[in-house]
Amino acid sequence: MSSKNKTSASGGLANKFKNMTDTNLLLTITIVVFLLMYIGAVIFLGSGFRKPQTFFNILNAQAALIILSCGMSLVMITKGIDISIGGVTALVCMCCAVYLDFHNGNVFMAIVIALAIGLAFGLVQGFLIAYLEIQPFIVTLAGMFFARGMTTIVNTDPFNVQNEAFVALKGTRIIVPGMGSVNKLGNYVNAYIEIGVIVALVVVAILFFVLKWTKLGRQFYAVGGNAQSAMMLGINVKRTKFLAHLLCGLLAGIGGFVYFLHVGSGSPSHATGAEMNAIASSIIGGTMLTGGVGNIFGTFVGVLSLSTIQNIVSSAGLDDAWWTGITIAAMLCLFLIVQSVVMARKKK
Repeated sequence: MSSKNKTSASGGLANKFKNMTDTNLLLTITIVVFLLMYIGAVIFLGSGFRKPQTFFNILNAQAALIILSCGMSLVMITKGIDISIGGVTALVCMCCAVYLDFHNGNVFMAIVIALAIGLAFGLVQGFLIAYLEIQPFIVTLAGMFFARGMTTIVNTDPFNVQNEAFVALKGTRIIVPGMGSVNKLGNYVNAYIEIGVIVALVVVAILFFVLKWTKLGRQFYAVGGNAQSAMMLGINVKRTKFLAHLLCGLLAGIGGFVYFLHVGSGSPSHATGAEMNAIASSIIGGTMLTGGVGNIFGTFVGVLSLSTIQNIVSSAGLDDAWWTGITIAAMLCLFLIVQSVVMARKKK
């Protein structure tokens, strides 16, 4: 290839990179970082990461966080925040656990209770934020304290659910064909995922479609990018913000039940710090705190990245809790710097 052709090829790649939207650019960076991190773990940290079940275990453990982070991304795209989702998750777990064990309930009604709790928080907080124009941080901070307090009022002591139908549902495993491995005893062990993973993947697919190909999704981005311009274009800004928080509340209810399905218990301490992990996952996934930029698939990869970091730190023998915190903080700083560069590029 001649030097002229090489120059034109490199120029073409540079132009493609330059012409990428902020959302696609951040998504690309997120995916590349995750792949490099996971491939590095596979190469340098032994055979554990080479087993497909290791990846599936990440999905099993983080299915609820994926759903919560998707809700967080929705409100962050509209330039909002919701720090009540961890408290709502704990409240959903405790209410469903008490209903199933102490009131001889059934699983279907427990799901209805979880959705009702999430919708109630979404309705109230969305109304206060969108129509009364109270700061999202203040409203959802109050929501977090209220949810945690109500969890303790419902029941103060942690306990495992013994309801037979729920225990059977919790123990359900979906076999992933052809992805198993041979254990130390020479026996073949099937790879599996939990029901919560299917729910999380469906949520990601639906929200990805909504944000990319529907009018409502475009309104979310428009309101987050510039509310005044969105209003001039005829978009109902208050209604859009309300719907974002309503959906976030609904997703908190769904995520709360998925979390409950994974742990199988009620406890006031459940999902402590989940809101911070959701914010971190959204940022790592390319959602900007300034609004108007974000991608649900990026959020999904952000959750995987966060969990992979924790596994890498643990596999490296750094079991002290602060090492995980330090590593996550470093990665957050990296992505915030990347976002600042993207913002500078946008202004230029």
